[in-house]
Amino acid sequence: MSKNRKKARSRRGLQVVTLCISTTMVLVLLGMVAFFVLSARNLSAHMKENLTVTIMLKDSVSVNDAKLFCRDLYHRPYSHSIDYISKEKAKNDQIEELGSDPTEFLGFNPFPATLEIKLKADYANRDSLKWIAKEIRKDSRVSDLAYMEDLMNKVNTNLSRVSLILLVLAVLLTFVSFSLISNTVRLSIYANRFVIHTMKLVGASWGFIRRPFLRQAMLVGVIAAIFAIGILGAGVYGLYVTQPGIDEIVTWQVMAITAGTVFLFGLIITALCAWLAVNKFLRMRARELYKI
Repeated sequence: MSKNRKKARSRRGLQVVTLCISTTMVLVLLGMVAFFVLSARNLSAHMKENLTVTIMLKDSVSVNDAKLFCRDLYHRPYSHSIDYISKEKAKNDQIEELGSDPTEFLGFNPFPATLEIKLKADYANRDSLKWIAKEIRKDSRVSDLAYMEDLMNKVNTNLSRVSLILLVLAVLLTFVSFSLISNTVRLSIYANRFVIHTMKLVGASWGFIRRPFLRQAMLVGVIAAIFAIGILGAGVYGLYVTQPGIDEIVTWQVMAITAGTVFLFGLIITALCAWLAVNKFLRMRARELYKI
């Protein structure tokens, strides 16, 4: 008798470990998709905010006027950051690139003073740039304005495609994850189907019968979520070590939301799967339990 109890406990423990491992693997995959979706959004904003609009100033504009203009633009809702490049700095930068001084054969500095504006991500699109450029060109201090419209359009198009692909992948993986965890939980409860039926025969309520299975499933979900978060955290730490500057894309908000998603998903989905599985066996009659 004691041997049978030990075997039953060993079998039950093995089922719990198997359920925990499989749930952890599924949660890691789900967490990776959530992580990439959130990081892709930050990457999109980062790339958009690094696209530059160059404003060329007239030669008659003094340094003080240029700085006043720069301060005025900085308070506009679309400005993320502004750099002022004087005529002298523009000339020196060109000398470094070309290795020759154009003032030696031209007799004057041909490079204008410029302002380089990096826009906020929400304004880095074709429609916003049209009215921004129109507004800036109205200023009497501006001689011309330039930005890489084709590059900006390509960036926006590619980022939209990547975001859509990741979103579709996230939805599909959510359904797959639910199916995998549901099957694993159902197999775990399947071994106890006769215990469930016996408890039902002696008059135990459905809630009383469900309670221990729900408690065990939620505990497994919590443990699996903790392991999954630990694995994902190790991966993020590896990114921080090997990829300098990744903190601009992988922020603490991304990590917190990913960890919260994994934890809640692990807790809710295991409880829901256990609830559905137990209800399935509770509805069955005695003869039906032998046919599955």
